[in-house]
Amino acid sequence: MVTDQLRALVRRYPLVRFATRRIRVHLPRRLGGLDPARVPPWSRRFTVALPRLDTDTRRCGPDSLTLELSGDLTVPRRLAEFGLARHEPDSLACFLAMLDHTRPGAVLDIGSGIGVYAALAAARSRRPVFAFEPTPEIASAARVVSATAELGFTVVELALSNHNGTAHLRRAAHNDMCNRLVHSSRTDLTHVAVDVATLSRWHESASTLPTVLTVDTAGTEPDVVAGGLEVLRRYRPWMLVKVRPDRGVEERLMALLEPLEYTWYPVSGPRPYVPVSEISGRASPAWERMWMFAPEPATERFWCSVDAWRAALDRCSPVAALS
Repeated sequence: MVTDQLRALVRRYPLVRFATRRIRVHLPRRLGGLDPARVPPWSRRFTVALPRLDTDTRRCGPDSLTLELSGDLTVPRRLAEFGLARHEPDSLACFLAMLDHTRPGAVLDIGSGIGVYAALAAARSRRPVFAFEPTPEIASAARVVSATAELGFTVVELALSNHNGTAHLRRAAHNDMCNRLVHSSRTDLTHVAVDVATLSRWHESASTLPTVLTVDTAGTEPDVVAGGLEVLRRYRPWMLVKVRPDRGVEERLMALLEPLEYTWYPVSGPRPYVPVSEISGRASPAWERMWMFAPEPATERFWCSVDAWRAALDRCSPVAALS
């Protein structure tokens, strides 16, 4: 118990974590020493190339972003190593095609992390963009991304769910992409209290017209949908929703979405994706796990746009960012 609390303390505070690692690199392995080559830096500076269509003659928005973020964060580490070419490229291609083929309106990136989807929407469209991220240090990183190249998307430090008030956010032990709300009154060093609201309540004060949504909240996606049913019925936005298997997420999403008469597409395989009548987390590959929910069937023009964006993302490797 004491050991678990000490580990949680180290994980919770970046300065403590960094100092602990600096000490452990000088210890032998049998006493818990670390290989210095595998210890993340205090901060990570890298350049990420952004996709652009061959037909884009206006050249609006930046071609790349140079970021300096915490060395511990998962997504910056992956972007520095692989670029956008290997960061959910099929999902990103669908997202960018949505921006091209849906009516004007706001983009909501729910469970945004550092704001990859929000940054792309701000760089490749003129839409208002909102990134929802409840984890304090990750929301701070998202603000850094927003300020880079004057992207200017709005970071909302808020968890969206099916109720209003506060809740406990549990930090994942090894991957900050898996932080999630938990229904527990027990508090410890792995939990942080965060503000919570429904999408419908937030929309009342924000007065936006949402037309594109992404939802990736590490297993609480049905709660987000349940808290936004009024918004979904009224505005019928296009959605990308992460669906992880074996957590009851599929059944709850189907019960919520069936009355809305959306068309369901697993983001998987060759395009055009085939609509299905049952949601299964395993229908999309592990590196995507994303589903597209469209208010009407996607057209041939939409799939051509997805193909074009997918080809543009293939060129977004770290080498391309530096060239």
